[in-house]
Amino acid sequence: MTSDRPISETEAEARAHGICFKNGPPRRTGVELEWLVHDDLDPLRTVGRARYSAALADLRRLPLRSTLTQEPGGQLELSSPPADSITECVTSMAEDLAAVREALHGHRLRLVGYGHEPWRRPRRLLRLPRYTAMEEYFDRSGPVGRAMMCGTASVQVCLDAGTEGRGPDGYAARWRLAHLIGPVLVASFANSPFSRGQPTGIRCTRQAVWAALDPPRTMAPPEAADPRDAWAGYALDAPVLCIRQDGEAWAVPEKLSFRDWIRDGGRDRSPRAPTDDDLAYHLTTLFPPVRPHGHLELRMIDAQPGDDGWIVPLAVTAALLDDPVAAVAAHRAVGTLDLRPYDRAPGNPLWRRAARHGLTDPALRRAAEACFAAARDALPRLGASVAIRTAVDAFTERYVARGRCPADDLLDQVTQGQRATARTASLIGKDGRP
Repeated sequence: MTSDRPISETEAEARAHGICFKNGPPRRTGVELEWLVHDDLDPLRTVGRARYSAALADLRRLPLRSTLTQEPGGQLELSSPPADSITECVTSMAEDLAAVREALHGHRLRLVGYGHEPWRRPRRLLRLPRYTAMEEYFDRSGPVGRAMMCGTASVQVCLDAGTEGRGPDGYAARWRLAHLIGPVLVASFANSPFSRGQPTGIRCTRQAVWAALDPPRTMAPPEAADPRDAWAGYALDAPVLCIRQDGEAWAVPEKLSFRDWIRDGGRDRSPRAPTDDDLAYHLTTLFPPVRPHGHLELRMIDAQPGDDGWIVPLAVTAALLDDPVAAVAAHRAVGTLDLRPYDRAPGNPLWRRAARHGLTDPALRRAAEACFAAARDALPRLGASVAIRTAVDAFTERYVARGRCPADDLLDQVTQGQRATARTASLIGKDGRP
């Protein structure tokens, strides 16, 4: 149904129930990489719209296998096609990234992997009706919406939903495990400890932004025997962000759920009745930590530093969910944590601990050590290349085994720089000479 005929409440529930968990054996892997874009020489320098638009025009001419999209603050996102293995996914995305980086270099720009813009004030570059409406909607509750829209970036791992069965390959078990390991992934890959040049006191500031943003839209659905039931109810009860209409200005209703919109039917609180297309669009405006999009989209991982830092969270997450032995080990690893994965996640105490403390939290560190060990054992069984396994080993040694995350490196770099500046100042006399 794609006509302008209004959708009924029963139809909407059935639609949301049926399209978001497409069942089948887990075999495909995908990744969506969001990147901040900085001046190649000066990360504090603002990239003007004209310069950015010229670079984007060149990028759109590249023969990429991934889909290239632009986020409202100028972040770039590359979404890989589904691949039949981790190695195929990594190879395809790495080739596309190399082409994008080369094209950006010609404009003296580069991709930067932080979960949250550390230095500059977020600003919106895109003037599309969707983002104008989104900004108006989120501005009602403070500045955190603009920070999310224009200053955050992530690694989103996309995996098949799973089978109808009850085992580790079943969609219900995979849905639950994705939430259970969420805090471990947040803590292990936290990489956003700064905002506007100042430490926030939170290693994963991006996750803190999501936790503070419009809970009915960003929290996990409630626990249920069948996650499809939970998701359908969650989707219909979530507030409508905007109602599309002709022209530049879309309607931005207040406290109108999609279910309310159906029942109102364009009489009192909305300009028109919703259609099937409106439901499909509404689903794209929901941002829980794990989003069923036909497949499962894990959205809690910060963008990572370096050209290939994204490979490790992709490999570890895919291994823990797609290898049955690793899945059992992951369940065991998180057994000592708070096993209420749907309780206001990402705003519950465990998720907040993960965002604030990273792997300095002893319980999360132990869980991460066990999860990374299980993933490492599983990667050869999943056909992961030697290069991927080596990257996971290096990350484990550098961070997990030491109770650290990438945010700690950035904090150390800034602290050391401040100490060096202070030492230099102390050696200079009042006349400006040593």
